[in-house]
Amino acid sequence: MPYNIEETVLLVGAGNMATEYAKVLNALTVPFIGVGRSREGVEIFQKKTGHEAIPGGLAEYIDRNALPSYAIVTVGAEDSADAVVRLIEGGVRHILAEKPCGLNVEEVSRVAKITEKYGAETLVAYNRRFYASVLAAEEIIREQGGVDSMMFEFTEWLHIVRDLKNATQEKLALLQCNSTHVIDLAFHLCGRPKELSCFTKGPADWYGAARAFTGAGVTEKDALFSYFANWTGPGRWGLEIVAGSRRLIFRPLEQLHIQETKSVNIERIDINDKLDIEFKPGLYRQTQAFLYGTDNERMLNISGQLENSRVYARIAGLM
Repeated sequence: MPYNIEETVLLVGAGNMATEYAKVLNALTVPFIGVGRSREGVEIFQKKTGHEAIPGGLAEYIDRNALPSYAIVTVGAEDSADAVVRLIEGGVRHILAEKPCGLNVEEVSRVAKITEKYGAETLVAYNRRFYASVLAAEEIIREQGGVDSMMFEFTEWLHIVRDLKNATQEKLALLQCNSTHVIDLAFHLCGRPKELSCFTKGPADWYGAARAFTGAGVTEKDALFSYFANWTGPGRWGLEIVAGSRRLIFRPLEQLHIQETKSVNIERIDINDKLDIEFKPGLYRQTQAFLYGTDNERMLNISGQLENSRVYARIAGLM
């Protein structure tokens, strides 16, 4: 059932994403309790948001407090599955967890089973589904009669990822933890694969899995697709969709460019992206959808994430 405006939301985590969610919750005048791990992290959160948070971590908070019905989980991917499971077992029934809600198929499956066992709702946050550029593209796709074909690139910059502190497991599960932002968006707009052929090449020095990826297939919406990524070479995220007489180009994903048939010109489309400028792109609409049940078809539940994670494992060369 939709969120009751008087109910408090538990915001788990006190890092950058928690700060961004706090801005949205404040704008929506939704009361919330912040829970962080370290006292230093909580103090930084409070300075940025003007909102108090409780240090000590989620386990300690659960031991000492009754839990509300709603929670937003912003902890790192290494801790996300455990956090969601603890919350559900503690009585929370509506959870929005930052992607990917599990480092691999096994962790996502664990969350899905607990969610089903307790009759809870676990939604996985992929904020790019809520970009103004995506909403505008969806309208064009409908007008053009659907997607005919698409291609996407999810190249990561390993030279930057390598130097990130902590989050060792996240770095080793880089495709699941980060690249799925663009892969999820591609399949959200064009349908999950019903046929898929995958090829990989690798590994790359510290990164133990594949470093280059390519593949192709057909989606459930009968759109042909291909993809490419090379994590030791130059590149960037991107998505291109051919719908009717138009090519829709997301590069960067926050912007929408269009190329018309019989033309090589590429024009940027004006979009109503006020909310994506004022808040972290997509986050305001996504939080609204979670709390108030709007845009349900745009949200990804944990069973859908489990299906997707099996596809991601194939793309990564792990299955």
